[in-house]
Amino acid sequence: MDAHKLPPHDKTQLTHELLNQAYKRLKLDSRRTPMHEFISTMLSHRTNHADEKKAYYTMLERFVDWEGVLHADLNELADAIKTTRYPEQKAPQIQQTLRIIKEERGEINIDFLAEMPVEEAMAWLTRLPGVGLKTATLLLLFNFKKPVLPVDTHVFRVSQRVGLIGAKATANKAHAILLGMLPKDAVELFNFHKHLFWHGQRVCTFYSPKCEQCVLNSFCNYYQDVREKGIDKAA
Repeated sequence: MDAHKLPPHDKTQLTHELLNQAYKRLKLDSRRTPMHEFISTMLSHRTNHADEKKAYYTMLERFVDWEGVLHADLNELADAIKTTRYPEQKAPQIQQTLRIIKEERGEINIDFLAEMPVEEAMAWLTRLPGVGLKTATLLLLFNFKKPVLPVDTHVFRVSQRVGLIGAKATANKAHAILLGMLPKDAVELFNFHKHLFWHGQRVCTFYSPKCEQCVLNSFCNYYQDVREKGIDKAA
């Protein structure tokens, strides 16, 4: 069997092994507090890291703490986070989310998620305004070491090109498909996520992917079926 005809499960295992070697194993240590991670991830939607970071710190500099953000004038909050995309949508979503947390928990703190079962925590988070699977899984994996898998644009693109998921799979479906082929271990899932993220940034880029440098090209659908046959150049 040609390597790129391997079943998705086998490709996923091989991808995980090769990228572990290429990018080295990482420890799973929280980079930010849970609330910082949570709100920053909401801000990051369709926004680069530098602009997301600027928006987060401008917001807290202007309104001091989460209570200040909750009670801020909506237009002023949107102005504080204007370096992100769609600040006029994100500002009310952030306030609504903070309000729900305070009403249900008595304070603006989400540390309680550490003790919640994965399914319950996912359900609680994804019913909040502006919180989808990516935000929920990033928070639960990065801060609470839950065995979930965030699928951002880079993870999705690499997975689809290599053939870990089908061409018609959506980003939301990809979460469950990939998770089903990987160990239910937070450290393994963290490494898989980070390595595919980096690979998508550095090698398997949206435009002009560096296929000849890619450690996955021997079994990558895109490389074998498109690049090697020159179809992309013909198009």
